[in-house]
Amino acid sequence: MTDPTALPDAIRTFVDATNAADTERFVAAFAADARLNDWGREFRGHEGIRSWNSTDNIGVQAHFEVVDVAAGDDPDTYVVTLAVTGNGYNGTGPMRFHVHDGLIADVDIS
Repeated sequence: MTDPTALPDAIRTFVDATNAADTERFVAAFAADARLNDWGREFRGHEGIRSWNSTDNIGVQAHFEVVDVAAGDDPDTYVVTLAVTGNGYNGTGPMRFHVHDGLIADVDIS
């Protein structure tokens, strides 16, 4: 297991803002042209991220606990295994993040 405190700031904000139910801080962790793919459902840009957040994340009182962090195959890519609880999805699984210029550019949830 990689040290979960070694998360890049943007991914740490993704987790912390979710747990604090802080939508504005959550959306601000993403680049303006970010992409989020949640099992084939695509969300793009801040408005898309905000939409996903309201239906699948803070909007359903999601809470994240970091289980593992590993380097991805590409530079600035991380695979973060999260335990998720709340009134939506509950379980443990990986999210693949690509960070660019200190912001989340891409997230794949599968």
